[in-house]
Amino acid sequence: MKRILTQGFFPTIILALLFGCSSTPGPAELVKFQSSVGLRKLWSVSVGSAKNYVFHPVVVDESVYAAGARGDVTRIDGNKKKWTIDTKVKLSAGVGSDGKIVVVVGEKGETIALDAETGREHWRVNIHAEVLAPPAVGGGVVVLRTSDHRLFGLETSNGQQRWLYQRNMPPLALRSHSGAIIVDDQVALVGFPGGKLVAVSLEHGGNLWELSVSRPRGANELERVSDVAGVPVLGRSEVCAVTYQGRAACFDTTNGNTLWTRDFSSYAGMDRDTRFAVLVDERDSVQALDVYSGITVWRQDAMPRRRLTRPRIIGDHVVLGDGDGYVHLLGREDGVFAARDRADNHAILADPQPLGNGFVVQSVDGDVVAYELRH
Repeated sequence: MKRILTQGFFPTIILALLFGCSSTPGPAELVKFQSSVGLRKLWSVSVGSAKNYVFHPVVVDESVYAAGARGDVTRIDGNKKKWTIDTKVKLSAGVGSDGKIVVVVGEKGETIALDAETGREHWRVNIHAEVLAPPAVGGGVVVLRTSDHRLFGLETSNGQQRWLYQRNMPPLALRSHSGAIIVDDQVALVGFPGGKLVAVSLEHGGNLWELSVSRPRGANELERVSDVAGVPVLGRSEVCAVTYQGRAACFDTTNGNTLWTRDFSSYAGMDRDTRFAVLVDERDSVQALDVYSGITVWRQDAMPRRRLTRPRIIGDHVVLGDGDGYVHLLGREDGVFAARDRADNHAILADPQPLGNGFVVQSVDGDVVAYELRH
């Protein structure tokens, strides 16, 4: 089963017929190759299983903050735990931090802010809603995206609600663990069902602008599911995003003009730098597009059905995790395999996060693993 869909504000429905779980073949065999870059495992720290959720770690400077479903939140500096706090609630999403506070959310909407330096609890409030995405923290606001696609803006100082943003949703939507990103401590960028990319003011929660990455199309509601996958990604004056059953697109943020679009379907999302937009499609094909034209530069098709994570461009490489616990490095310029290692025996579903001269991943079993690249 690849993903779960939600219907309006009603309980989650599982659509086995849509994805054909019983007849889907297993993951592709790993191809052999000669490594062209050293991949050294620096450390591994357990923070607790994710259970049925996806827990993203967050990196601020050289510190890693991570959590597990049981309720523990941990700060890791180097290969050591600086602190671990038991929140006494079962958690449902990864960690958000601005380097001053660390925010996690419980299964019933309990939102808890801890001091980033000491782990001491600052405040605890309940928004009474399910949150699957890591909080975004910046500009004095904690932004929470709920599973019914509302946005809560809470004061970082005391947890008081500053604003609530909500919009009409299509009948069916992907059950997403992707949240918001905060830009210049002023704006939250969020992708929504129906292919919409929205900028929300951190000050008052108002809609500043809205772009259509794709438009729903099809004969029935299943075919019309066209949700933004992953978080939007920014360039100097561009924003890019990709949808499921829709398109990949980049826009000029100064005027809202479309720079390019491509028909595309992704669950995982995308990343970009000054040259490439790198995406994973629903068949686990990794593609690099020219960031200014959308033309395909390279494609890596050797990992079908491996349940790849969102790709992350880290230095000269593209980093991905997979459903068998492997991390894969592809050359940024050509998509050729550069290195591989098994971080854990359990799936990696969360996005890899840059860390120093390398990256960190978190498995569903709760192992947070840091790697260093050696040329």
